Amino acid sequence: MQDVTDLPFWGLMARYGGPDLYFTEYFRIREGFKLEKPVLKSITHNPTGKPAIAQVIGNHVPSLVKAVHELQQHPVAAIDLNLGCPAPVVYRKCAGGGLLREPARVDTILGALREAIKIPFTVKTRIGFDDSSVFDELLALFGKHQIDLLTVHGRTVHEGYRSGVHYDYIARAVNALPCPVLANGNVYSAAKAQAVLGDTGAAGLMIGRGAIRNPWIFHQIRQTQNGETPFIPKGYDVLQYLRDLFETVRPPSLRERSHVQKMKKYFNYIAIGIEPTGDFLHRIRRVTTEDELFTVCEEYLDHDQTMALEPFDLNLKPRDVLAGEHR
Repeated sequence: MQDVTDLPFWGLMARYGGPDLYFTEYFRIREGFKLEKPVLKSITHNPTGKPAIAQVIGNHVPSLVKAVHELQQHPVAAIDLNLGCPAPVVYRKCAGGGLLREPARVDTILGALREAIKIPFTVKTRIGFDDSSVFDELLALFGKHQIDLLTVHGRTVHEGYRSGVHYDYIARAVNALPCPVLANGNVYSAAKAQAVLGDTGAAGLMIGRGAIRNPWIFHQIRQTQNGETPFIPKGYDVLQYLRDLFETVRPPSLRERSHVQKMKKYFNYIAIGIEPTGDFLHRIRRVTTEDELFTVCEEYLDHDQTMALEPFDLNLKPRDVLAGEHR
């Protein structure tokens, strides 16, 4: 997740159990590009002990080819093409999810990258731009170019995060392709992870927002798969995580007020798992200092009651960034 799941966040996730592999934030590839140093540092200074996959986004074929040649000089386990980003600032430039409107262009990009990439080549996609009828055509292209792994977020670009996840399309990809498929979208607990794996037949899961809210989720999934009772944090465990998060992702030169604002990117996802009324989210969005932030956090979390950290259905305005289906 751009500007959120960066190198410091990787290190924090690893301390809480962490996934089996990490995808970088995307490298923006266009004419005259330079690989962004902070993203590249996730590869060259990877602290997790787990493989890192370099993610690229763009539509200019010569630049994409040049970028993947450069990236293969670094310790990356694979290179991933982003065909799923739903941010308007991205898709309006016909990158990320915007490319799903042009399957012929996707075909050209896949062909060029498959020839240029000598290590595993992976793709993340949504099921279409505003119409999922293109999905079978996309699957045929992924098969044609023999990608090594596909991640499917089970919504269209137009749906963003507001609809439910169409897991049946992920199952369709599993049945159509010889490569492993990862399921993505609304995986918020170990129980939901097991259900999604069972329903889709996917080889694994990609988890983003759910891991921001619950950093123990990867450990909980492994415990469940091993027949163990998963760890459930208590309020003070969550409070300590928030303190760890605040300090870990804090750039040394960033002013306090600016860092508190930056933290709200994380707290938007975290807050919907704290309490059901929306009051915690409302108050966090209005703090301006570290003391104010943790005064609110302590009020809700300084206790020894267990917390599932599963998303509540908050009553949010339709245009709120968190409006939509989280389960």
